[in-house]
Amino acid sequence: MSVAVLFPGQGSQVVGMGLRLYESHPQVAELFERAENITGLPLRQYMFEGPSEALQKTSVTQPALYLHGYAVAKVRQIEAQAVAGHSLGEFTALAVAGVFSFEEGLELVKVRASGMQAACDERPSTMAAIIGLEDEVVESLCEEVSSFGMVVPANYNSPGQLVVSGEIAAVEALMERAKKAGAKLAKKLPVNGAFHSPLMESARHRLAEAIQATTFCRPRFPVYPNVTASPETDPLKLKELLIQQLTAPVRWTQTLRQMWADGIRTFYELGPGNVLSGLVRRTLPEATSFSYDS
Repeated sequence: MSVAVLFPGQGSQVVGMGLRLYESHPQVAELFERAENITGLPLRQYMFEGPSEALQKTSVTQPALYLHGYAVAKVRQIEAQAVAGHSLGEFTALAVAGVFSFEEGLELVKVRASGMQAACDERPSTMAAIIGLEDEVVESLCEEVSSFGMVVPANYNSPGQLVVSGEIAAVEALMERAKKAGAKLAKKLPVNGAFHSPLMESARHRLAEAIQATTFCRPRFPVYPNVTASPETDPLKLKELLIQQLTAPVRWTQTLRQMWADGIRTFYELGPGNVLSGLVRRTLPEATSFSYDS
């Protein structure tokens, strides 16, 4: 029975993350030290003690999640046949698959996080979760409210759960129409930017330069990129898709369904929380899922 390892993205962070790992495994403590040297951030302080406001900042959240997921993978040593990560988690997935080193991946995450933070600061924007409507309905609503500004599907998380991303007025208009269309919930997310939308173009440009300058190796097992939701092993294609990812939607529902079609039956979520395990249960009721944070 085939196994996939999954890594969460922004939103799964929580104060206290990684502390048990750090205290129990010398090799993890060494990873934390290397990560702090690369990022110049007091990651142990933010992750173990907070404050939560500091950990929520994109420039801190992303390196913290990358570090934590990678550390759990090194400790657990799960024999996987496939790997995927949600948004930022795709960088962790690529590192664990051997596409680039821990250090190289963290350097890319550092560029990604700072670029996204700058893009957020440049232009007010937001995201909202729409629950209880078919994907096609939400896609149509995005087009209907285009006169208010830009808004696009950003995360196809599970059947009936889609996150939209865009300019504030357009997102608010879409939320109102979604409620009228019968959505169970239309709620803004606590983020300060429109991730996975064209509003991240300036960050994508900065990240593209860093990715192009990094050597990508063939992964030890297939990686399912967010952009295509299909297994990929070609290093050049993985590069191209990772660059596209920042302004393209995360096709997580499609990724899980494709993994199931490819014979994956067991899923391990490695990192803080159990968000991805919940999405597996909602998308693939017959699958087996586990979540480990240490």
